[in-house]
Amino acid sequence: MTRGSTTDMSAAQPVANYHCVVGENPLFNPDDGRIYWLDIETGRLFRADHVTLEHECFYQGPVTGGFTLQADGSLLLFEADRIARLDPNGERRVLVEGIDADMRRFNDVTADPEGRVFAGTVGKSDVSGGLYRIERDGRVSSLFKQTGIANGMGFTRDARHFYWTCSTTRRIFRFDYERDSGTLSNRVLFHQATEPNDTPDGLTLDAEDRVYSARWGGSCVLRLDAHGQIAERLPLPVERVSSVAFGGPAFDTLYVTTAAGAPGGTGDDGTLYRIRTDARGLAGHRSRVLI
Repeated sequence: MTRGSTTDMSAAQPVANYHCVVGENPLFNPDDGRIYWLDIETGRLFRADHVTLEHECFYQGPVTGGFTLQADGSLLLFEADRIARLDPNGERRVLVEGIDADMRRFNDVTADPEGRVFAGTVGKSDVSGGLYRIERDGRVSSLFKQTGIANGMGFTRDARHFYWTCSTTRRIFRFDYERDSGTLSNRVLFHQATEPNDTPDGLTLDAEDRVYSARWGGSCVLRLDAHGQIAERLPLPVERVSSVAFGGPAFDTLYVTTAAGAPGGTGDDGTLYRIRTDARGLAGHRSRVLI
């Protein structure tokens, strides 16, 4: 275990710096009071205590684009064209593979209220990435493709709407979501990035359904209003901000992952940060795939 820094939380506070190539998938676990995250390219998984900031790398395996917390305490790992289960004892078991030969790897993922998982992919071309739905029995369905990088997603508090990020076109879309079937419909454009070098990446929603979008190349997290316009800019000291999630017992802290910078970047690139906010998030849903 390594103890992290304890600086003023009025601004972005570094929690742990593992020099992640692409830090991703911050996810708070209320059961143990720790924030979990990963480094995609090295297949490392980390966790840090919200109170003490003690942190560790607790697993390293294949390239992993995202993960969910399962209802039984295991982790569901979304790797390269493969889904695996990581038990609390550290044992990994492949559940599904050979999903899509056109994918380079999975990317952002999220569990829905019924325990399914929505999983985006990075394609081998600008149009071969897309979004998949994984049912509780392990069946995998392709919902749509035609993007290179499917990215951040999340559900509204009432589970009537679903947000999804297309990093290729720098857009965020909103869908109607049907909880019983997991069907997405009525896709509408919610937000279009317009600033140079500012690409929407991971996202989360707070308890008032406001969207927080991590900005790859933009050195910030943006809070968007109900019309998809920028309402607040939360600055980070590094360029490539990859994902964001609420954590802490009151879910009033934003945890933010970052990635290795472009040439000339700083030694802080790849750090996990946190920001105290005046908003509150909600506990994420647990997946229940093949349990």
